[in-house]
This record gives sequence, C-alpha cells and structure tokens, in this order.
Amino acid sequence: MKRENESSVFDFILLGFSNFPELQVQLFGVFLVDYLVTLLGNAIIIVVISLEQSLHVPMYLFLLNLSVVEVGFSAVIMPEMLVVLSSEKTRITFAGCFTQMYFIILFGGTECFLLGAMAYDRFAAICHPLSYPVTMNNRVFLKLVMFSWVSWIMVATAQTSWVFSFPFCGPNEINHLFCETPPVLELACANTFLFEIYAFTGTILIIMVPFVLILLSYVRILFAILKMPSTTGRQKAFSTCASHLTSVTLFYGTASMTYLQPKSGYSPETKKLMSLAYTLLTPLLNPLIYSLRNSEMKRALMKLWRRKLDLHTF
Repeated sequence: MKRENESSVFDFILLGFSNFPELQVQLFGVFLVDYLVTLLGNAIIIVVISLEQSLHVPMYLFLLNLSVVEVGFSAVIMPEMLVVLSSEKTRITFAGCFTQMYFIILFGGTECFLLGAMAYDRFAAICHPLSYPVTMNNRVFLKLVMFSWVSWIMVATAQTSWVFSFPFCGPNEINHLFCETPPVLELACANTFLFEIYAFTGTILIIMVPFVLILLSYVRILFAILKMPSTTGRQKAFSTCASHLTSVTLFYGTASMTYLQPKSGYSPETKKLMSLAYTLLTPLLNPLIYSLRNSEMKRALMKLWRRKLDLHTF
C-alpha cells in the first residue's frame, strides 16, 4: 500500500468513548474481565476437545473451530480496545488498521459460516439420525470447515484491500473503538458508492442467507422435538435450541444492523454499542451456551481433571 503518494493521512486516531471519560474508566475494567473470561472459557473448550478422543466427532470439532475463531476475534479487537479506553485518543497506523480490519472480517465471516454448519449438523443429527453418519462424515465435516475458513480468507483479503485502496486525505479521527469497515470508510476522500453496493449485497448474501437457513434448520429441529415422547427430553432439547438461537440472533442481528444500516441510520455511540454486542458478548457467551452447559463436555472436563490429579499423586 503506497499511501505516501495517495494521501496526506498516514495513521488514524481511534476516539473510543472519549466524549465520556468517566465511562471509559469503568468500561476498561468490564472489558478486561470480559476478555480474560472469554480467553479462559474458549481455551478450556479447545484443550478439552483436543485431548479427549471421545469428543473427536463433528459436533465437538465444530465447537473447537468456533472457539478458535472466538479467541482470534477477541485477541484482534480487545487489546487495542483496552488501549483506546485507557487514553483519550489512540493512534493506529495504516498497517495496524488494515491488519485489524482484515482479521475482524475473517473471524466474523468464518463464525457466520461455522454457526450455519453447526445448525446443519444438529438438524441432520436430530431430524435424520439414521442417515447422520453418512450425511455428516469426516469428509463432509472437513469440506464445511475448510470452506468456512478459505472463503473468508479470500473475502477479507479482497474487501480490506478495496477499502484501503481509497485515498484518505483527512480528517483521520475514527469515531469508534477499533478499525471496523463502516467508520473507516466514512473517512475516505473518494466516491465509495460502488463499494457500498458491494458491501450491502455481500452482507445480504453472506450474513442474512446463512441466518435464514439456521432459523429454518431450528424450526425443523423444534418440530422434531415436539414429536419426542419424553417430556424431560423435550424440555432439555427446547432449552438447548433456545440457547443456540439466542446466541445466533445476537451475533447475526447486531452484525447485520452494523453493516446494513445507512450512513445516517444510527448515532456513532449507538453504532459502537451494536459492534460491542457481537464482538464482546458472543465470544463470551458461546462457550457457556454451546459447550460448558453440555453434559458430555462436563464429563470430559472432569475426566481430564481427575487424570491430572492422578498424575500429580503418582
């Protein structure tokens, strides 16, 4: 990126919540705890599934990939956000902003597709249990995971490169907590209409379409649950589906509002809060919703813990 020949701006300033300095101090502590708990919860899931052979099945391997995404998502956003919250204005270089935007798109998009693949996996397991071993074998699992990662590596590369191909001639203050595409694009000194059309269309296709497919999968799952003879089984399945749908709706809902809104749709502070919903809450909640409430995960965790205690004993 040869910025010197195209632009008089060589870095950006992240404003965060600088208009509310007293709020920044309180948020710093909340976000720090959120970050540490997110890393711990997802790290436990990654370690348990990696070490426990009985969990090496598509359902839990999808969870492992989701936790890797959540750790990466948090690591890309949270350290810089904590720096922003600890000062009035924080400078970030073009390279730093480019890198952060790239990985936000990569991890956010990969999570979209993984959540869709996980919904399909649950649909196949609950609605078609007899054909499930064929429908979701290791080859299908690998194809879904590879597609989720590789497709978004390409999308992130193309989209981030396009954003930073625009000239930036001032001002350089991003009224946000991190380098997300919409607030950075507002500073471009060029006509961004074509990119906005691409972004709107792309968001519809790669966010809303998977979201609709997830909802349809869970509708089919709920109908299958209603046919269960056991009341306890129905209640447990309903609880699980409700938790999954809560997480999915939170992530997809706030992400789509961020990327589908018109420029004047919401105030800058509202935009920041919506971004926080899917960048902070979902990485924190997903370990609790998808894994740590799961009885098999709990048994595997206790098994590994007892194994560790036995090793220390001997």
